[in-house]
Amino acid sequence: MLEKLKITGFSDPLYNDLALVEPNPVQMLINPTRYTRGMGLVYSPDKTIGATGTESTYARDAGEALKLSLVIDGTGTVPDLQTNPNAPIKSVDKQLDEFRCLAFAVNGEIHTPNYLHLSWGTLLFRGRLKSLSIDYRLFTPEGMPLRATVDTEFIGFHENLDSRSKQKRSSPDLTHAVTVKAGDTLPLLCHRIYRDSRYYLAVAAHNGLDDFRALEPGTLLLFPPLAGAAS
Repeated sequence: MLEKLKITGFSDPLYNDLALVEPNPVQMLINPTRYTRGMGLVYSPDKTIGATGTESTYARDAGEALKLSLVIDGTGTVPDLQTNPNAPIKSVDKQLDEFRCLAFAVNGEIHTPNYLHLSWGTLLFRGRLKSLSIDYRLFTPEGMPLRATVDTEFIGFHENLDSRSKQKRSSPDLTHAVTVKAGDTLPLLCHRIYRDSRYYLAVAAHNGLDDFRALEPGTLLLFPPLAGAAS
């Protein structure tokens, strides 16, 4: 069965607690035809008195951004086969309200918009909505929208982003988010971050991994501060 883009809302930056909104997650009926991921680095010019040039010194990463266009359909020609194919057709306005409630509205419990997890195939992205614009494209004779394209931009979430440059970047006192690459193992990643591979069971439990031996490339893992880890 065709996998659909799914957006899940969380109320905490560690992505443990689902946001109390309905529906959650929101699953798109039509998958994007393309998306764009962007990354950046921030450098600070190192100006020395009497120097003839400037040396750019690495300050921090600027985080990651994701842009994608979502197609909202209210014609009924695209059934929701994965949940309930017999459910009544949701209007475009209803679907937009559900998306805005999940991604755009401020969560009253945390006084900020929800933290979002987007998943579709190999696309795994954690962040929050930065902007959206809606382009209505098809209408009933009465002027009710039947289809809309929503251009969105999400910014990747990094805890204490600005303060990381002031601390040791490999420090076990920080929470690290690592995207698994081909060939990575949990003991190897633990050795890289904690300088001790023996913490792999604690990290596996923190991330809810049933099988730490088979890490899927593209998976985002969190490495929390652990008591006893080398500083």
